[in-house]
Amino acid sequence: MRSFMRRKWKMPSILIFVSLATGWSAFADNETKAPVWGLGDPHLNVVPRTKGERARIAAVTTPTTDFSTAERFEERAAGAATVRVLSDANAFSLPSGNISFEDELTFKLGNGLFRKLWVSAPSSTLASDGLGPLYNARSCQRCHIKDGRGHPPQNAADNAISMFLRVSIPGGIDDGIAEIEGYIATLPDPTYGTQLQDFAVQGHASEYRLNVTYAEEIVTLADGTKVSLRHPSYEAANLGYGPLHKEAMLSPRVAPQMIGLGLLEAIPAATILANADPDDLNGDGISGRPNVVWSEEFAQPMLGRFGLKAGHPTIMQQSAGAFAGDIGISSPLFPAGAGECTAAQADCQNAIHGDGDVRDTEIDAEGMGLVTFYSRNLAVPARRNVNDAQVLRGKKVFYDTGCTSCHTPSFVTHRLKDQPEQSFQLIWPYTDMLLHDMGPALADNRPEARATGQEWRTAPLWGIGLTEQVSGHTNFLHDGRARSLLEAVLWHGGEAQTQRDAVVALPTAARAALIAYLESL
Repeated sequence: MRSFMRRKWKMPSILIFVSLATGWSAFADNETKAPVWGLGDPHLNVVPRTKGERARIAAVTTPTTDFSTAERFEERAAGAATVRVLSDANAFSLPSGNISFEDELTFKLGNGLFRKLWVSAPSSTLASDGLGPLYNARSCQRCHIKDGRGHPPQNAADNAISMFLRVSIPGGIDDGIAEIEGYIATLPDPTYGTQLQDFAVQGHASEYRLNVTYAEEIVTLADGTKVSLRHPSYEAANLGYGPLHKEAMLSPRVAPQMIGLGLLEAIPAATILANADPDDLNGDGISGRPNVVWSEEFAQPMLGRFGLKAGHPTIMQQSAGAFAGDIGISSPLFPAGAGECTAAQADCQNAIHGDGDVRDTEIDAEGMGLVTFYSRNLAVPARRNVNDAQVLRGKKVFYDTGCTSCHTPSFVTHRLKDQPEQSFQLIWPYTDMLLHDMGPALADNRPEARATGQEWRTAPLWGIGLTEQVSGHTNFLHDGRARSLLEAVLWHGGEAQTQRDAVVALPTAARAALIAYLESL
């Protein structure tokens, strides 16, 4: 079984991948420059790229101009880690296609912890106690159902088990992180913390109930097609511990799909930073910015990669944060036995918790390593219909309308000494991993690290066409308001307004081709 002992931080190298074609190398030159942030990849054990590798990588990741046929390797969205497409809801639950037999057993152990139902303390099942006392779900799988995408409540009788509200209040000048330029200071709500939990163990009151209502807006496209967009309103009802702070900022979040996370984690930070254009110096209207966040693992600023606003730097920290906030489970990174409850919630703080035994925390370092390994190796299914004429036409529309300005098609991951599944892979995630201002209509008006209240990380698109098969719905965006891919596009504003308007103006056949292309991803 693979060891999960954490390496000490060391100065990062710039790295990695594929022995493919040679050619265009301007991007490779970009990658050799020290990024303005000086951020590296201390979470990865990398092998530096050679000059020849950088040139080949630049050639293979240069956006195509030929839409007559699929690109070489395009069908294998995750490189050698790609898996076959299952025809049922388990399509997002396979391990990396290049995983070893031994590590597939490790993956299955991690899956067991990901699915495990936690119980309240004290319990005879000591390895599983520590739930809550306040929580959103009893297991990771309860939110990331079938490792797929969550959804908002479908009606007044439905619960919000795969959706919750984050909460914070504005911070002061002394509440920021001095090492991170442009950090927007926030503080937890003094009563409710950083997210609202709608469940509680016996004897405790839950924090709230999430109520969602919608107002419909009709948008008419250039060909006369009418599309209804639903504008959500959110209410934190039945507050169990008194009112929220008067300056509380709420942000709805639906659980995202889990596939390909390890590959996104293995993209060199230098590559992502090279694509940032915060001042729009190239004049294309797109000004992607990196989120830079504090690493609890390495006690230093790191590139934010995970979460809807790129608020966590690694899968380990994202997972530990979810255990604390969603389930109320302590871990070595977030050791509070009371989970996310605050000093104002005395009964929660004084309850019996599951820590303090041989595990020390309610999930120990070994358990966190297994869950992280599982999350890192949830595989991306192969593309479908890559040479279909309709799909190829839709791909051209996707490129011509400028969607690739944010949804960067491909990257090559670092060459890694100890993660063969993610090492040196040509991948097609369709994200630049950067923050973009998506306009007031999609704004949650709640900052997170350097992300403003109108900025979101570009969502990866790989696997998006399998959402209905896996999750049983077609709800998209950070809060699931969009009921189709077309609705999701029409919600784009801000930096993506030009691209959104180009889609509105498309002829019927071209728009249908675009949707066919997205459904093939």
